Amino acid sequence: MSPPDPTVLEYPFDSLPSPGHSIEIAPGLRWVRMRLPFALDHINLWLLDEGETLAVVDCGFARDETREAWDAVLAADGRPLRRVVVTHHHPDHIGLATWLAARDDAAIHMTQGEFFAAQAVWHQLPGYCATDMVEQFRRHGLDEMRRDALLTRGNAYRIGAPQVPGRYERMFAGDELRIGAHTWRVIVGFGHAPEHASLYCAELGVLIAGDMLLPRISTNVSVYAATPHGDALGWFLHSLREFCTLPDDTLVLPSHGKPFKGIRARVEQLVEHHRERCEVLVAACAMPQSAAALLPTLFPRELDTHQVMFAMGEAIAHLNHLEKRGELSRRVDADGLIRFTHCP
Repeated sequence: MSPPDPTVLEYPFDSLPSPGHSIEIAPGLRWVRMRLPFALDHINLWLLDEGETLAVVDCGFARDETREAWDAVLAADGRPLRRVVVTHHHPDHIGLATWLAARDDAAIHMTQGEFFAAQAVWHQLPGYCATDMVEQFRRHGLDEMRRDALLTRGNAYRIGAPQVPGRYERMFAGDELRIGAHTWRVIVGFGHAPEHASLYCAELGVLIAGDMLLPRISTNVSVYAATPHGDALGWFLHSLREFCTLPDDTLVLPSHGKPFKGIRARVEQLVEHHRERCEVLVAACAMPQSAAALLPTLFPRELDTHQVMFAMGEAIAHLNHLEKRGELSRRVDADGLIRFTHCP
């Protein structure tokens, strides 16, 4: 998508925390930033004051560099961890949760949907394994060469998350977590992950948004093989609207990019982005088209193997959404491939 209008969003912080260091951005709340080994080159993590202990929100991708950075951050503070909050199951968020929790026998808090999703992907269960994902992509037209490239990666999830939690404290939508002097309300969102948890503190005027609300890109919205007809994009757009009930001067802490203010403006930008993408797809489907054939329409650039996985999931999500809205119809042709075209 085109970059958001910089005059619409306000970015209160000019400097970034270096790996192994933190920046205080509100009373009892510090910003930690870790490197990632792919195009999205960083993740923001959050350290919360619990009095004599600490809580962390999200954990980073499992790499020695990230472990060393956490060692430095926690050593500089000196207090033990009481709890680890995981917004969702993606490896850059859950990757070091088990390792961090084991330092001080801290509790891990997450939603049930994210706990089960982590188990399903880590153990490569039906509907969440690489073979089922690639078979879904085959049915949506992805060519053999790119399918083989995805299969040869194996279970790439375990690279970033060599362990996933075996037990956890369950979070529900609307729960209130008392962390130190402040109360954080759990806001559950859908579409990017099965049951993504964001945390809102009215006293501080802060939303830890995770991947649900990013300032410069739209988070990936994909369809799992387990739910091939799922309307992930519809779920995501509906979830965004809940954030509009928060005060517009709320400081949004995203997992990627810089903290910003301007929730409603950003939600409208994201809604408009996906509306425009849907409009382009409908125009392209005057003749029957597979998701793979439409990748250049949605992503007019060269995609590496990692990006193809996300792009296919996103294309299917948009096509499913348009089918649910009655703007496109799905057909299975004689070659066994799924294609979409205008409704008769």
